[in-house]
Amino acid sequence: MNTPNYVDIFDTTLRDGEQVPGCKLNTKEKLIIAKRLDEMGVDIIEAGFPISSPGDFKSVEEISKLVKNARVCGLTRAVKKDIDVAAEALKYAKRPRIHTGIGTSDSHIKHKFNSSRERITEMAKEAVTYARKFVDDVEFYAEDAGRTDNDFLAKICEEVIKSGATVLNIPDTTGYCLPEEYGQKIRYLINNVKGIEKAVISCHCHNDLGLSTANSISGVINGARQIECTINGVGERAGNTSMEEVVMIMRQHPDLNLDTKIKSKLLYSTSQMVSESMGMPVQPNKAIVGSNAFAHSSGIHQDGFIKNRETYEIIDPEDVGVQESSIVLTARSGRAALAYRAKKVGFDLTKLQLDIVYKEFLRFADEKKEILDRDIPIIIQKSNIDIKKNGIGV
Repeated sequence: MNTPNYVDIFDTTLRDGEQVPGCKLNTKEKLIIAKRLDEMGVDIIEAGFPISSPGDFKSVEEISKLVKNARVCGLTRAVKKDIDVAAEALKYAKRPRIHTGIGTSDSHIKHKFNSSRERITEMAKEAVTYARKFVDDVEFYAEDAGRTDNDFLAKICEEVIKSGATVLNIPDTTGYCLPEEYGQKIRYLINNVKGIEKAVISCHCHNDLGLSTANSISGVINGARQIECTINGVGERAGNTSMEEVVMIMRQHPDLNLDTKIKSKLLYSTSQMVSESMGMPVQPNKAIVGSNAFAHSSGIHQDGFIKNRETYEIIDPEDVGVQESSIVLTARSGRAALAYRAKKVGFDLTKLQLDIVYKEFLRFADEKKEILDRDIPIIIQKSNIDIKKNGIGV
C-alpha cells in the first residue's frame, strides 16, 4: 500500500470559529482548547486576530507559550500595524506563522476597497514581504477566492510566492462554489502558477450552501495539502469546514491516498469540550459527533445492526471516541431491538415472551417519544409474564 499524502490540519476554532455571535471565549478557555488541539495532532492552530482586541492579543501570546508541537498562527490584514502586533503576540511561539491577506474578487476590490487589481496586488506583495521580516512561515489569504477570476488569482498567487509566501489560502469565503468548481480552481493554480511548488495550497471553505466539507475534500483531491477547519464546523454565518468530517472522510476512503495526523479517538471529547465552552450545542444529526451519529431507531436498521454493525455503520464509534452505538427504542423499533435492550438490562426473553412483551411495548411507545431502560421492567411487568431479572421475579 502506498504511503498516504498527508494533509495539514489548520484549526481555526479559536479565530474564525469564535466569531459566532455569543460564542466568545476567554483566554483560559482558549488555552484549554489549544492544549487539546495540540495533543490531538493539529498541525497549525490559528490562535486569534491579535490586533482586534487586547484580549485576543493576550490569548495568542499565551497560546504561543503553551503549544509544544503545532505551529501557532496569528491573523492580520494586509496592514503593517496588524503585522507588527501579530509578530509581537507570536514572539514566544516555537513555530510561528503570520497569516496575512486581502480580498481579491472584483466584488471586494470594488465595493470593499474601492481599488484596482493592480493596487491590490501591490498591497498583497508588500504585506507578505513585510511579514517575512518577522517569521519564515507566511500564509497569504486571497479573500473571496471562490468568486475571484482564476487568471487574476493565479497572477496574485505568483507574486506573493515571489514575495515569500509559504502557504496560499484559497478561501471560498461566501460558501458559493460547487465542489467541482472549487477543485478545478485548485487544479488551475497548480497548473498555472509559476513557483507553485514552493508553497502549500490551503482550502478554507464556508458552509453557506452546505458544501464546505465537499469543497475541502475536492480541493485536496486536486492537489491542496492543507485544510482550514473548526471543531463542530463552528464559524461565521453557517460555519466553516468541520474538522471531524474531513478527517474521517480521508480515513474512510484509503483509495484517496490522503490522511492526516489527527488522533481521531479524541474527536468526540474535543467536540464536547468546544460545545460546552462556547455554549453552542451540537445538532443531534451532526456527522461524526452528533448524539444521533451512531444511534439506530428504525426497526429494519436495528435488526441489521444487531446482526452485523457494518450493515448500517461505516465508522466504528470507538475510532472517534464514542463508547458504543445505541439502539433507541421508539414506536418504529422492532422485536430484535427490544430483545437486545431488554437483555442489556438483565432480561433474556424467549421468542414467546418477546411476542407478548412487544405488544405492551408498542402501547408504551405510542405514548412516549423514546423508551428508556427504566421503562423496560415496567413494560414486562404489565405484560403479565413470569420472567426473572438476576434471580428476582418481576
